Amino acid sequence: MGKLNLQNLKKDLEDKQKPTIGDFEANIGEILAKALEGKKINVEEAYQLINLDFKHLPVLMATANLLKFKGKKDKVSFSKKVFIPLTNLCRNACKYCGFRLEPSNKKAGFLTPKQVLEIAEKGKKMGCNEALFTLGEKPEEKYGEAKIQLKRLGYNTTIEYLYDMCKTVFEKTGLLPHSNPGVLTIEDLRDLREVNLSLGLMLENVSSRLCEKGGPHEFSPGKNPKIRLETIENAGKLNIAFTTGILLGIGETPEEIIDSFNVLREIHEKYQHLQEIIIQPFMAKKGTPMENHPEPSWFTLLKTVAVARIFFGSNMNIQVPPNLTKPIIDLLPYAGINDWGGVSPITPDHINPEKPWPKLYELKEITQNCGFVLKQRLPIYPEYVKEKPWFIPEKFKDTVFERVDSEGYVKNGDI
Repeated sequence: MGKLNLQNLKKDLEDKQKPTIGDFEANIGEILAKALEGKKINVEEAYQLINLDFKHLPVLMATANLLKFKGKKDKVSFSKKVFIPLTNLCRNACKYCGFRLEPSNKKAGFLTPKQVLEIAEKGKKMGCNEALFTLGEKPEEKYGEAKIQLKRLGYNTTIEYLYDMCKTVFEKTGLLPHSNPGVLTIEDLRDLREVNLSLGLMLENVSSRLCEKGGPHEFSPGKNPKIRLETIENAGKLNIAFTTGILLGIGETPEEIIDSFNVLREIHEKYQHLQEIIIQPFMAKKGTPMENHPEPSWFTLLKTVAVARIFFGSNMNIQVPPNLTKPIIDLLPYAGINDWGGVSPITPDHINPEKPWPKLYELKEITQNCGFVLKQRLPIYPEYVKEKPWFIPEKFKDTVFERVDSEGYVKNGDI
């Protein structure tokens, strides 16, 4: 990632208690003032913001921080989880992915039910609330080996197996499942809603250009943005609390970032089900076709986070993974985030195993040193518990309400 003068930026942020129109050309100042008044900025205005240069970053971040305080006060949340990599087989072959393996690899395959429960039990002992199931997308559609392994387990599809593992983990350990299984039919979504407190699918980017020859998603049928958006919208129709976001730095243009934000905002305005927007920076992996592709600069990440907050407004939950952003982790709370995502005290980030999670006490210290309060949440955000309980599947209602305090955060969840 590109270097950033952190000391100078911190000083600029301290000096800018409130952005003023004088900080920019008049039209840019008017856009920021409009956002601070709680008005929705449009796509053309967002294009202007995402193309601003480094000298404008402090006032962008100050605007985002004020908006964040308006909606989320001084709280930054996280979910204490275990990471269950159900299968590393996948029909997609994204050129940046280090998680997916070919069936010929000895480490490729499915976790057994026993292995799944062993991970979940460790999480229970450590006081985790979330079981995050991550897995390749529909590998049985591409590989006969995946079909054979599923048959041995007693299933025809990966989704059938995921359903039973989510159900088993909750019933035997009390951990609350959240799954990221890739694109889903509306029937799959309806079924998985029964056994997941929330579900997720990263849009990554709305640009179909990235799926063309030479693009990062050239060999990934499930990364077609139309199909992914259909899954995201169907989740809204079914009242599923849903996680999504963008993958930053895979070859998109600044305008395509805003286009991605815009389509997600439009869907959320219809269904109110997008509980968070993740801004995840691309990490180059050795041995992948994109191992030499440049990662986004820290400036680009901070600017994108700030613009996301300004574009989505004060009430959206904006998240950046802390293990992928350690050099600027103490700047992110000032850029408009209010969530660190799922953090595990026992399992690695299997998608980015080279990037260890910060210790929870470290995360608390970092958050407090920025002037914020670290709060533990469930896989469903507090406002969905307190204001939109119809998003909670029936199976989980008693457990959820038993575990949260009056604000919807985890009872006695302090680190």
